[in-house]
Amino acid sequence: MLELKNINKSFGDKQIFKNLNLKVNEGDVLAIVGQSGGGKTTLLRMLAGLETIDSGEFYFNNKRIVNDTKAHGEQIVGIVFQDFQLFPHLTVLENLTISPLKVLKQDPADVLKQAENLLEQLGIKDKAKTYPYQLSGGQKQRVALARALMMHPKVIGYDEPTSALDPELRKEVENLILTEQRSGITQIVVTHDMAFAENISNHILKVTPVN
Repeated sequence: MLELKNINKSFGDKQIFKNLNLKVNEGDVLAIVGQSGGGKTTLLRMLAGLETIDSGEFYFNNKRIVNDTKAHGEQIVGIVFQDFQLFPHLTVLENLTISPLKVLKQDPADVLKQAENLLEQLGIKDKAKTYPYQLSGGQKQRVALARALMMHPKVIGYDEPTSALDPELRKEVENLILTEQRSGITQIVVTHDMAFAENISNHILKVTPVN
């Protein structure tokens, strides 16, 4: 379980969160919705350690984590960014393997096997040797998810995963999230699309700026 206790965050004179408390159970899909500037992406970035908090505490399975993506050596939150942030000069397979090899220092043979298995599970094994510019929006989404999963996070976060996608690709992303839910992965989805949020989530958190 991921738990936030009394989280406070401000940007200058603008307070985004005041004493925010939140629990996300294992295997749940939490959708974070709200108006632009309401703090949706900020909350996701704080959970991933990409944005500092002013005060408060994060816990994962009753272990405290503060402004860090790891607790006792485990990565807690991995993010699939809105613009995917794939390395354009690397193939799909290289995008998946670079961090486990360079950051986690894992065995190359094991990393390659993990990457190939993930690509097969996500239906894009045939794209292993292609480059990001050769992929559709939905395919990039799957590659970005696979890359996040390669770091074995406990929670996957998505920042506006359906932004600028046509209805067919939107449905593809919806199915992808539901598939991951059935496999037991905890997910947090930032979105402005209430209908999408209702389709994919167990719980919905509506955020608005405090002032």
